[in-house]
Amino acid sequence: MNTLRSNAAVHSPGNSRLLMGSKRVVDVLLAGGFFLLLGWAFALVWIGVLLTSGKPGIYKQPRYGRDGRVFSFYKFRTMVPDADAVLERYLRGSEAARRQWEMYQKLDRDPRITRFGAVLRKYSLDELPQFWNVLKGDMSVVGPRPCMFAQKELYGVYWSSYCAVRPGITGLWQVSGRNEVSYRRRAAMDADYVATLSIRQDIAILLKTFLVVAGARGSR
Repeated sequence: MNTLRSNAAVHSPGNSRLLMGSKRVVDVLLAGGFFLLLGWAFALVWIGVLLTSGKPGIYKQPRYGRDGRVFSFYKFRTMVPDADAVLERYLRGSEAARRQWEMYQKLDRDPRITRFGAVLRKYSLDELPQFWNVLKGDMSVVGPRPCMFAQKELYGVYWSSYCAVRPGITGLWQVSGRNEVSYRRRAAMDADYVATLSIRQDIAILLKTFLVVAGARGSR
């Protein structure tokens, strides 16, 4: 899984009903289990966001999903309310930050992120509301990260691979460097994941995800 096969023929999971059906069953079991066993943690984080930076506690944004369909993507809010304007001003005033944003779509020092939000991001706790996206069928537990509208063109030739599966809470990118990986390489990783799609691979990614989150590696 460490060597990307960006020129490999794209696997079409839509042709394997058993594989995709099994993946969906696992998704529902994991997401349902999360809310049953860790719903209290979800509530605590939500209250923490409200107490430290006010409403709304959960951030909603349109993202591209399977087959290019648009869905409402949920995260705990980790940014200031006027985040887009803050980012625009910051990038205008820093050439180095602008170059980093263009390459990674991430920043080492992001002026939009609140103090409590930085803690949530460090341990990926801001992603917890996406288990609701999984239950709804918008997302999978494992898959490419949901693509923002402005990022579609960055996928280039890999866009069809992205659209072949449901986007995920975690994926090959998160366990292979995360924010230390350029967006171009991230797109190639998504294509590689789809080309070798299997439940076994998903389990391996989930196990690696726990190690990455525990060590807070690659987070910003």
